[in-house]
Amino acid sequence: MIESHDIQVLCVGHASYDLVFSVPHHPEADEKIFADSLVSCGGGPAANAAVTAARLGYKAAFAGYLGNDLYGHMHLEELRREQVTTNLIVRGSSPTPLSTILVKPDGKRALVNYKGDTRPLPANSIDFSAVAPEVILFDGHEAAVSEPLCAWAKSRGIPTVLDAGSLHKGTEALMFSVDFLVCSEKFARQWLDEDAPERALNRLAERSPAVVITSGEHGLIWKKGIESGSLPAFPVQAVDTTGAGDAFHGAFAAALASGRNWREILRYASAAGALCCTKAGARPGIPDREKVELFLKYQEQRPSY
Repeated sequence: MIESHDIQVLCVGHASYDLVFSVPHHPEADEKIFADSLVSCGGGPAANAAVTAARLGYKAAFAGYLGNDLYGHMHLEELRREQVTTNLIVRGSSPTPLSTILVKPDGKRALVNYKGDTRPLPANSIDFSAVAPEVILFDGHEAAVSEPLCAWAKSRGIPTVLDAGSLHKGTEALMFSVDFLVCSEKFARQWLDEDAPERALNRLAERSPAVVITSGEHGLIWKKGIESGSLPAFPVQAVDTTGAGDAFHGAFAAALASGRNWREILRYASAAGALCCTKAGARPGIPDREKVELFLKYQEQRPSY
């Protein structure tokens, strides 16, 4: 197990357990359908990001909550097998959040999440005093823990990243405090209250030093200081998009920790996100370092990309 002071990428936020059913179509009202397959594994944006960073060869840790139930025990053991540091996880009697995910043949998904009486962790519930990460990734789901940690990181020059999948109290609280706001098109639309990604990018960049808006198969747009640009998505045969954004964010944080330049970071993260779509379930799809590097090398040889 990696010691806390050796951590390169610290991921703070949500962990769940996922039950991923492959279905011929999403059911209509009162319709009974049969799944073609089932994949069960750990999930959650920050937890998946930590696994991504670990598979890419970086020393990663997850900080968040897991219940003292079957799903919590299974997820904890899974994180340990992935060599993710787990001594920043809080355990308790409230249930581990559970997600049921229905995936169609085209990779599109529907998700139902159950949290029961599980609430966000209070401030000071995790002791970060022994941690000196190179990069911190937040997903906004543990705002009371994340806000002071983000301020601490800023005072020490530690880069911070926000995985802003949707607009809620946690992402809203952190969005202009982090160094890198990496958000979904859904988040941008919710924040701007208008479906205009380019306009949202420019507005967000007025208050954030670096903004990336991801749009799945349509790629991404970005603005960093006075520079801006776009990157198309890598072409893959999508089986399941579950966890693709988490893999993107985990790889983004890992590439940032490695000292890669900006465009390399975006390509590296995009490759990880694309590869995650090629298997059913988030965890099974998260690629390792060799797979990402071979994929990027192959893409560089494609004259059309």
